Amino acid sequence: RLPFPLPIFSRIPDAGRLIEETRTGKNPSIAGVTALLQGFLGSLHDQNMELSKKKNSPGDIIGAYFDLAAEHLGSFEAAFRGRPIFPIREDGSIFLSLAAYREHLLCDTLKYAFDQALHPEKLFVGAVIQNCFGKVRPDGTVDSSGKPCKTGVEVVGKKENGSPMTKISDRIPDINGIEDFCTDSAYKKYCLSGQIRVLYVHETESLGPAVARYLASKLWGGESFFVQTDSHLQFAQHWDDKYIQEAKAARSYPKVVLSTYPPGFKKDNNNTVEESPGTRLCMCETLDGGPDPIIRLNTGGGYKGGEEFPAQIPFIAAGFFFARAEFLVDVPFDPYLPWLFMGEEIALSMRAWTAGWDIYAPRKNLIAHQYRPGRLGLPKFWETTDRLYRKSRFGNNQLSKTVILRIKNLVGYPLAERTKVEKEGNGLIFRDMEIYGLGKERSWEDYMKFTGITVEGSKIQCNRIAWCGKMTVL
Repeated sequence: RLPFPLPIFSRIPDAGRLIEETRTGKNPSIAGVTALLQGFLGSLHDQNMELSKKKNSPGDIIGAYFDLAAEHLGSFEAAFRGRPIFPIREDGSIFLSLAAYREHLLCDTLKYAFDQALHPEKLFVGAVIQNCFGKVRPDGTVDSSGKPCKTGVEVVGKKENGSPMTKISDRIPDINGIEDFCTDSAYKKYCLSGQIRVLYVHETESLGPAVARYLASKLWGGESFFVQTDSHLQFAQHWDDKYIQEAKAARSYPKVVLSTYPPGFKKDNNNTVEESPGTRLCMCETLDGGPDPIIRLNTGGGYKGGEEFPAQIPFIAAGFFFARAEFLVDVPFDPYLPWLFMGEEIALSMRAWTAGWDIYAPRKNLIAHQYRPGRLGLPKFWETTDRLYRKSRFGNNQLSKTVILRIKNLVGYPLAERTKVEKEGNGLIFRDMEIYGLGKERSWEDYMKFTGITVEGSKIQCNRIAWCGKMTVL
């Protein structure tokens, strides 16, 4: 059990011994995992500060991250390859994985999750809090005085030509949703009981959702089920038990993944989701006009109501999926996907399906998501990356353009074929691909046939998936 998750960046007593026992697999503990990840993030912060002082190439920065991740995480990952870090309990417990980037609704999300759960005593949270906490001093302490942080890109008007006028302003440190939750007398008990596990991350080490979700997945502590969501949600009554029963209703259980794009918030619902027929991820698309075209998912209709069983779909949404915890063993999260925003969903879908997991859309919507238009001016992780490496005269786009080749190679893009990428000098992005690549139960060719995705020349083409719309695969 970890100590109370406050104050921020608290040192874990006897961290060296706990890290060694965890890293070698001899006697793992949640405290040991957390201390190990804290050590990685501390070294990453020091490395980023040094890199920010001089001009670097994208390859320099990517290589530095990959080397550091291998140094701190490699032996830990190897120790638990093919087995869970902790024995999986058969008690109906749920681990909720939350990656929160400068999130002002985190506290509300946690309250709604516990309030609406049938068994809040069986709900455990692993939260990665990526905030601007203030100015980080050389000794690692934080000065939160004044306005040491930045807003996102705010739309403040229109120019004469009609295009938006934007600005970025100084602001006070971000709200810490964990602090608000754990100091609330109605919810403090969950923090005292060890049900809230937290990893704090300075915004300069915010590397996008894929890495944040990798970190959050490591805070799992043996719970029966694993659910990954965004950090700005509302929940239906007894959502926890209903998702467990929905997974068990699927014909492929226990190797079942439930996933969907949830509906948006509704007004005047008393912060409780009204159940409605679920939507189904039956479509994908490739935006060839973008700088880094990659498959993106989309909905393709939904349930009508009254279906006897959930039906399969071909895709997993990163913002919500629910599975038994064995998923973490069969489809381990990949630590080598920094700076990416797009691409994680098709990679996750292909890896899970080829590892033998069938994907289902839940018949009912049991959560709702706050969808956020850009005009709100909320901070984005790539804005921080752009500021961090301003002396190198490039930003997040240049880094992600290289790293996304890792996913494109997995998906089968001809231009990301391994020998071609290596010839271009970017072979470092294939580190440990045999571990974080496709599964062994079904092939890439099987998945392409299942989804109707085709390779046409140098491009990947999404096509209509008739069986998904008709719900004929159970």
